[in-house]
Amino acid sequence: MSKAAMMEAFGGIENLELRDIDEPHAGAGQIRVRVTAAGLNPMDWIMTANDQVAARFGLTLPVGFGTDFAGVVDEIGEGVTAFKTGDRVFGAAVSRSVADHIVLNLNGSNNDDVHHTPDGLADNVAATLDIAARTAAVALDVFKPGAGDTVLIGGAAGGVGIFAVQLARLAGARVIGTGSESSFDFLRSLGAEPVTYGEGLAERVRALAPGGITAATDLYGTETVAAARKLGVPDSRISVIAAQVPGVRGVTGANAAPGTLERVAELVVAGKIIVPIAATYPVEQIQEAARFQATRHAHGKVVVTL
Repeated sequence: MSKAAMMEAFGGIENLELRDIDEPHAGAGQIRVRVTAAGLNPMDWIMTANDQVAARFGLTLPVGFGTDFAGVVDEIGEGVTAFKTGDRVFGAAVSRSVADHIVLNLNGSNNDDVHHTPDGLADNVAATLDIAARTAAVALDVFKPGAGDTVLIGGAAGGVGIFAVQLARLAGARVIGTGSESSFDFLRSLGAEPVTYGEGLAERVRALAPGGITAATDLYGTETVAAARKLGVPDSRISVIAAQVPGVRGVTGANAAPGTLERVAELVVAGKIIVPIAATYPVEQIQEAARFQATRHAHGKVVVTL
């Protein structure tokens, strides 16, 4: 037998429980991974909120939980040559990463994503990268920040924001990040100049950057989009990830350029990007971990260990 976080009904996190399941095995073109850590993201609980949302992601009951993972390959299917048993790997397995074992398709079907874990990258950090790092990178790629840019990042202290801030700074841009006052020191530690979100955002940003901002990405809703437009940023230099705004490009991590995740992983190993871990929970506390992540007040990533 194997253990996995499962939901028998869509809805609240109270439906999430750790269950015994039949141990899965790798078939042709597949690998099995013994998961050591799973990073949580807002999409994990958003996807399972109700039948309609779940259907958009191809999820049916009973359903697993979590997407980002890191672990060790412990079983190889017929025809697999890119991996061998004992390889450390990380990536994404949509709505099933919080489990002792996961089976991944190497042909890219089922939206599976798996990469070799570079030396020097700990599993608890590798398990946080896939969704957030790829989403941050593609959100910035819409306008390609560089030296001379002043970028406004909405939701800068969140799981995607921590990567977006640092990637923009590495590109040479000045970064202003929205957050609550309690997140200000955290944002400064990432290289952002903090500003409080909420009514009057455009005016507060204007006071910080009298010369104006040149680009913006909204990682939470639409407030940052509205402020950026008010400050004269053209729609072509604004991106969103969690809303639909006519004229503004919406992106997901699936749109990221090939090699994005490997590049970010190497930046982490080199110490050029830090990955703050806000909290770590054993898998037996999966409900508590999911609830904490769902508050969206975590300054950094939430990790479940197995």
